[in-house]
Amino acid sequence: MKRRDFMKMSCGVAAGLTLSGLGLDLSSVEAFAAGLDKAQKIKTAVQSTTICCYCAVGCGLICSTEKKSGKIINIEGDPEHPINEGSLCAKGAGIYQTTMANEQRLTKVLYRAPYTDSWVEKDWDFAIDRIAKNLKKERDASFIETNDKNQTVNRVETLAHLGSSNVDSEECWATTMFARSLGLVYVDHQARV
Repeated sequence: MKRRDFMKMSCGVAAGLTLSGLGLDLSSVEAFAAGLDKAQKIKTAVQSTTICCYCAVGCGLICSTEKKSGKIINIEGDPEHPINEGSLCAKGAGIYQTTMANEQRLTKVLYRAPYTDSWVEKDWDFAIDRIAKNLKKERDASFIETNDKNQTVNRVETLAHLGSSNVDSEECWATTMFARSLGLVYVDHQARV
């Protein structure tokens, strides 16, 4: 090794150590590299068009699936769709997270008893039965038939319903009517928030 090459290498190592000591964050570079890998996968994927299910607008989506496994690898807005022209709301943009590709989504009922710090797996029958019992108990205890002016109101003011943004228009209507039939007056929707 020549002296000049040794000096170049030494200066390069010293500069690298100095930059790493200053706290140079390479996470954006790593994210960019991961994005390149995903972009390569999307180029070779089978693309099909579909429509978002969450509201009555009907935005167009492009769903990319791997040829061999048939697994969804990406969902994005369709730029050629006349309604949304490629743009998506928060629900449509997050639709990929509701697919089987998301390994973190919950598939079991997790229950934490009052005053404990651990979660226990339960079956759906337990969860539905417990919700129904607690709802009936609270409704029976706090149902108001008439107000101060002796007008019939038939309502419950101690319960509220907050709808999910992961339901479509028809499901939203059905759950709102269900909440109203119980006498709930505090009914809101997460998509409005």
